[in-house]
Amino acid sequence: MTSSGTATVTLPTDEQIMVVREFDAPRELVFRAWTEPDLVRRWWHANRGEIRSIEIDLRVGGRWRYVMVTPEGQEVAFHGIYREVVPGERLVATEVYEGMPDAEAVTTVTFTEDDGRTTVTLLVQHARKEHRDAHVASGMEDGLQDALDLLEQVAQSLDR
Repeated sequence: MTSSGTATVTLPTDEQIMVVREFDAPRELVFRAWTEPDLVRRWWHANRGEIRSIEIDLRVGGRWRYVMVTPEGQEVAFHGIYREVVPGERLVATEVYEGMPDAEAVTTVTFTEDDGRTTVTLLVQHARKEHRDAHVASGMEDGLQDALDLLEQVAQSLDR
């Protein structure tokens, strides 16, 4: 397996986080790895805990929820509602970290393919700069980088 490397994380505005990552796998497989519960279970933990549950109702108005428990016993849970679902191309959903329930964000994920390689662009839109800054300060980038490396491995494993 090859790795495309790490994601680029930028802060385009005071309320936004943008993540761009290229994967050495076709778009269809990256999208499946991003949206199928049994596949998400294999990468979302970023080697930082044990997945307790992955729930995905992939339709407009459908809910999603991911729960992990860290080795220290802390539950880390996120949930949201899908606002837009374009299979293989685009997802728009709310995202709430349950430890900070008043800081709902809207996440837009796009999947584009060029010559069998997929670029995922993830834009997280917070309502307030303080929420964006808390998200960044949480250490999310390290976990995100590791999770996306695992995601690439999962997507590549589907191509066999």
